[in-house]
Amino acid sequence: LGTCATVRSVRPDRRTSLHPKVKMASACVSMAAVRPTVARKVSLPKSRKAAVARRASVPVRAVGIEQEVALDEAPLTLLREGGEDDASSMRARFEKMIRAAQDEIVSAIEELDGQKFQEDAWTRPGGGGGISRVLQDGNVFEKAGVNVSVVYGQMPPEAYRAATGEGGAGKEMIPFFAAGISSVMHPKNPMAPTVHFNYRYFETDAPEGAEGAPRAWWFGGGTDLTPSYIFNDDAAHFHGTLKDVCDKHDETFYPRFKEWADDYFIIKHRMNERRGIGGVFFDDMNDRPQEELLAFATDMAGAVVPAYVPLVAKHKDDEYTETEKEWQQMRRGRYVEFNLVYDRGTTFGLRTGGRIESILMSLPLTARWQYDMQPEEGSREADALDAFRNPRTWVA
Repeated sequence: LGTCATVRSVRPDRRTSLHPKVKMASACVSMAAVRPTVARKVSLPKSRKAAVARRASVPVRAVGIEQEVALDEAPLTLLREGGEDDASSMRARFEKMIRAAQDEIVSAIEELDGQKFQEDAWTRPGGGGGISRVLQDGNVFEKAGVNVSVVYGQMPPEAYRAATGEGGAGKEMIPFFAAGISSVMHPKNPMAPTVHFNYRYFETDAPEGAEGAPRAWWFGGGTDLTPSYIFNDDAAHFHGTLKDVCDKHDETFYPRFKEWADDYFIIKHRMNERRGIGGVFFDDMNDRPQEELLAFATDMAGAVVPAYVPLVAKHKDDEYTETEKEWQQMRRGRYVEFNLVYDRGTTFGLRTGGRIESILMSLPLTARWQYDMQPEEGSREADALDAFRNPRTWVA
């Protein structure tokens, strides 16, 4: 157990807006080092819908992911040499995209915060690896992490059949490839929002001996915002930036993926509160050429900085009270609950022996659980809670 972060820029004279119950017993915990996730809800062909449903229902079992080997510096590529992973392959092009996005986003956050990220790099003997960059207790950010990873592993045959819709009764483990970038950033100031984003590409090989069986592949990802307090113009800027990118590729994307995000980031045991105010989220995307989906994922990753950084720059020096800091810590507790209980990426990583520091990178340094906290009616906290329980339309 630890203590909550020190409150800075406090205005002790601001009227507290939390219900008296907010003064009851509470606890703060120190959390270390995450990674984001997956969802379900898009208009898919019936055969694909069935496959998605089957995949979601397959119990997760340990897969063959080798132990990582630490490196002194990041390699030029995390891919295996030669074969299908040459420079023209989708695997290589997606890795190039996420490595460039990591550099761009880390550079923007370092410029805003004034401190540098710590970098850890590793590989695995059979290929793959990752690069984690984390900033802790900075000038602006309590914690910010941006990870890239490339994974070669083995998945159970029932998971392959659920993913592809293929029949059969084979018992051989199925080789798979996954690459992605994931990030969560938690500012210190309760007026500045937390952001999460994740973009990924996944392939499976056909099972051994299954002649003519197709290789499965898909893209997924999304970007979402978790404020402690609602600023309508901030929400409109964030959602509007994402909508502009979506509209460039397909005008149906934003309304579909905004609804999907609202439906995914639900904390069911908290009266269906959302973790935040959403954004866009998509998964299992293989309904159009890979080139188009790579371009979409690239543009979405490129929208993170313009969608998010101006909001933190705007609010990083705002004054706030101890009560407002406590509310932020309460919302951080909800963030932890969602990630550890519902987030499919986090729970999959915990069950399958992935690199624990990278898996838990997204958790905030500090969070708070307070018994029976109820915001005062009409307060800014009550307005935020209403936005989390009842998704709003931020842009037309």
